Amino acid sequence: MSPLTKLTQGASAALTKGLNRVEHKWHHANSASRPHARGMMLYAEDLTVSFDGFKALNNLTFYLQAGELRCFIGPNGAGKTTMMDVLTGRTRPDSGNAFFCSDPQHESPDNLYNLLQMDEVAIVRAGIGRKFQKPSVIESLSVGQNLELAGACNKTVRGTLKRGLDSAEQDYICEILQKIRLSSRANVLAGTLSHGQKQWLEIGMLLIQRPRLLMLDEPAAGMTPEEIELSIELLHELKGRHTIMVIEHDMAFIRAIADIVTVLCRGQVLAEGTMDEVSSNPAVIEAYLGKDDDA
Repeated sequence: MSPLTKLTQGASAALTKGLNRVEHKWHHANSASRPHARGMMLYAEDLTVSFDGFKALNNLTFYLQAGELRCFIGPNGAGKTTMMDVLTGRTRPDSGNAFFCSDPQHESPDNLYNLLQMDEVAIVRAGIGRKFQKPSVIESLSVGQNLELAGACNKTVRGTLKRGLDSAEQDYICEILQKIRLSSRANVLAGTLSHGQKQWLEIGMLLIQRPRLLMLDEPAAGMTPEEIELSIELLHELKGRHTIMVIEHDMAFIRAIADIVTVLCRGQVLAEGTMDEVSSNPAVIEAYLGKDDDA
């Protein structure tokens, strides 16, 4: 049996196991937020990460449906960033499983991935894009050039800009610019954008790579009220076409965008459900919502 066959068989078995658990869990749940177990894109189970004896993740388990917009909340040290680090190949867990299916409607060995056996570049190529909390655009280049470079992936800056774009590539960049509300800013330097506009540009730099799963770390942080409203519109437009994971602390923003909210505490899932469900959960109120936390 080849290593690839072993990998895909193992991933398929784990996903089937996860689906069965999800079906059992939600079959007995009486909740308007109950998802369909089939069509799962991301399976994470028993993820554990320790740093100098501190468990940043402690048997973390959750499942993500294709097309879902899931928000993750929790106090400082809850494990939110570490979770994304593990799923994008930046941190190796001590134990656990994490599998990604880029096309849940047509599951096959070609679109089933064991994330814990992949590096960061391979995970991006598989269809997972991540935006960090602080925008990382190239401020000395124009908005359009930033998108052009993001689409070129591993090519050099000089080589990419010298080559130019064909008509299909130009059309796609124009489409992304319109989607991220920056069509009128295509030729201005990225460094002149507001903080919120830089956040949108970075989302565009992910979209240009056609990801199936978007991971966004505090996309509303530092935005003006108007920018937050436009960001809510943008995420609603992206939802369904993309599966989206959001780490956020702005409760009004979360209420406006989330299908499901997962509350993390001490590296574990404390609660999960709609925003109304988790915000009325006594354990969540005690651990997070009821405290003055500026995380």
